[in-house]
Amino acid sequence: MADSDRDRSVLARNSLGVAGVVFLVLAAVAPLTGIVVIAALGVALGNGAGMVGAFVMVTVALLLFAVGYARMSKEVVSAGGFYAYTVKGLGRPAGVAAGYVALLGYNFFVAGAVGTSGFFMQTIIASLTGWDVHWFVWSLVSVVAAFLLSRQGIDFSAKVLGVSLILEVSILLVFDFAVLFTSGFSFDVFSPSVVFSGAVGVALLFAANTFVGFEATGLFSEEARNPLKTIPRATYTAIIFIGVFAAFTTWAIVSATGTEQAQSAAADHLATGDLVFSLSQHYLGPVLTDIMMVLLLISLFAALMALHNSATRYLFSLGRAQILPKRLSQTRANGVPEFASIVQFVFATLVAGAFAVAGLDPIASLVPSMTGFGTLAILALQLLAALAIVVFFRRRKDPRILSTLVAPGLGLVGLVVIVVLAIINFPILAGSDAPIIALLPALLPLAVVGGLVAAAALRKRNPVAYEGLSADIERAEANDEPVAEPEAAGVLS
Repeated sequence: MADSDRDRSVLARNSLGVAGVVFLVLAAVAPLTGIVVIAALGVALGNGAGMVGAFVMVTVALLLFAVGYARMSKEVVSAGGFYAYTVKGLGRPAGVAAGYVALLGYNFFVAGAVGTSGFFMQTIIASLTGWDVHWFVWSLVSVVAAFLLSRQGIDFSAKVLGVSLILEVSILLVFDFAVLFTSGFSFDVFSPSVVFSGAVGVALLFAANTFVGFEATGLFSEEARNPLKTIPRATYTAIIFIGVFAAFTTWAIVSATGTEQAQSAAADHLATGDLVFSLSQHYLGPVLTDIMMVLLLISLFAALMALHNSATRYLFSLGRAQILPKRLSQTRANGVPEFASIVQFVFATLVAGAFAVAGLDPIASLVPSMTGFGTLAILALQLLAALAIVVFFRRRKDPRILSTLVAPGLGLVGLVVIVVLAIINFPILAGSDAPIIALLPALLPLAVVGGLVAAAALRKRNPVAYEGLSADIERAEANDEPVAEPEAAGVLS
């Protein structure tokens, strides 16, 4: 390969520290959006005030998973994320299948984010200014802005998303402490009779939904400084922050409504989705509530940009491995995936545009179907990665039983429960009981079959590239030194 070609397929090395990676993944999680939308849904449809306990339980499960994830991140430094981990643990065919699941999940999620951003921009801007423009116009504005900003480099993206994250977290903390100092927090939320009341399974599902995005830390390992330390630290930081912040803010919300009335109060605001804003009017007043609404727009834009960054890195990695067209691995001089970025946003915009042309309400059709399935696919991807991590270290007979078997094994069990809950309750997760929506989970086995077929085709078409899939997934360097080569290649060859 010529030097010029190689330079066009390399991400920006040593661009991100722990804070940068954390900003990138937490922006995808979108804390303000998670509280305003997802946590409120969990309170209304799940276990009411027990939603606080649901966040605590999911946090513990994901921290157990993160123990194995942190170990694995020291074995594989790759923009392929969980796809790369699955190749290492379960073999090349399973890894390619995981890559296809990741592509579906993240690309559907971005399509949903395009619709979400456009809808709330139309609604909030019309409410504040009287200027009512069709939601898809605002979606196009969001896509163009996110595309242009993401082209400036991953370090620039981290700074932009970091500012957004600080703003949205700050306004919620102001609300939290306003409730704490005005009404106080109720400790009834931790009572087993409250935590395990109502539809606790649905509550756990929505709590897990709030964490979707944390797994992207590994996607930025090739762009991180000293990734063998940066990625594990960023992963723990992201999970702990999401868990503590979501639990604390939800505690404030249910304390403000009253623990016994929390579920009915949230249900009353379900159609309008303004539970948090209505409470903010009382505790913060109209000015700060308007600011919170504007920050919701910023949060949604940041989530769009961050999810796009994650999706493009899967496209980049699979293109570089020649599973997808190699052109997807082209990068700009600053290391930003160029063609993958264009393809990703074109796909998301076309999907959102199809719903707009059909005259469908984005918040009732586009957003729930795309983000609902995207959530299910990413949860399934996390499950595959958890299994791959346990298998990988067991095949190596790693003596660190606690951190390579017990903790990640318990995390695996937790993820199995969450994925099963997601499949059983998919109409609730997707916000629709329409028959066509209920069929979306069937795309997962189709993606797995597609991945297995693609792996077989690559093996026949380019045996060298196929064999290279297990060689540290397009071998990357950490701190200018080669990553240690693991001894095991996987279950299947």
